[in-house]
Amino acid sequence: MSFDVDWVDAFTDRAFGGNGCAVVHGGAGLDDATCMAFVRETSLVECTFTGPSDVADIRIRYFLASREIPFAGHPTVATVAALRHRNLITDGALTLETNAGIVPVEVDGMSIRMTQVAPTFGAHPDPALVAAVGGLTADAIIHPPRVVSTGLPFTITVLKDRATLERATFNMDAFQTYLGALGVHGTDVMEPFWCTLEGATKAGDTFARLLMAPPSPAEDPFTGSATGAMAAYLWSEGLIDSPDFTAEQGHGLGRPGQARVAIEGARDAITGVVVEGQAHILMSGQLHL
Repeated sequence: MSFDVDWVDAFTDRAFGGNGCAVVHGGAGLDDATCMAFVRETSLVECTFTGPSDVADIRIRYFLASREIPFAGHPTVATVAALRHRNLITDGALTLETNAGIVPVEVDGMSIRMTQVAPTFGAHPDPALVAAVGGLTADAIIHPPRVVSTGLPFTITVLKDRATLERATFNMDAFQTYLGALGVHGTDVMEPFWCTLEGATKAGDTFARLLMAPPSPAEDPFTGSATGAMAAYLWSEGLIDSPDFTAEQGHGLGRPGQARVAIEGARDAITGVVVEGQAHILMSGQLHL
């Protein structure tokens, strides 16, 4: 079997920026083991596999090296950009079937606007346990962390400044303790999404990092799903004055990424989060199995 593949850098307009994702066109019917093996082969955080849908325009499956996940942000941008690159879609509106629900998307060349589902708000983990995952102490956190999902759950954790954010390092033992306190087991990991209310550049309003457990790479260059969850958290908690802002991530990895974010709805009644980013097609080829 052979499949067309595009390797796309998402949330950037240039090569080697943002976050990479390999898109396997027509691969949604592959078995889980093959999909995970492909992710491990690429050494990317996530890859996507597309197919036909009975309820939307396109079906997308999202895989880490360790498991399938219901939704991911930068792979969504990458997948739509790859479809546009191959003239499989045109500019305008389309819908994506994901395991987190139907995701509406607007396409304008390599600029992609996706509307993530309305947020769900979960537990408030102990700040000391969360901080320890990043090798930090509780006083580094300026607001109670909370589990938030706009398709994939993260513990949104606001740190006091950029220097603290850059100092964070992943502690596996502390991570296991934190997961146990949340009642999360097996492969259903839920990493903290570390952010600060200042940009990496003058253009940014927030700057964030996602440190990851093996077998994923140690850090994600840009996390679109977590950016949506972060936006919902910041707006609902009154930590930002405007529902529209610019999020930045990946600068410390030499892969700067940026997204425009627009939160829909009142602080106590968010109906969705629009995350917009650009994409660059880095290379194209075929996968032979």
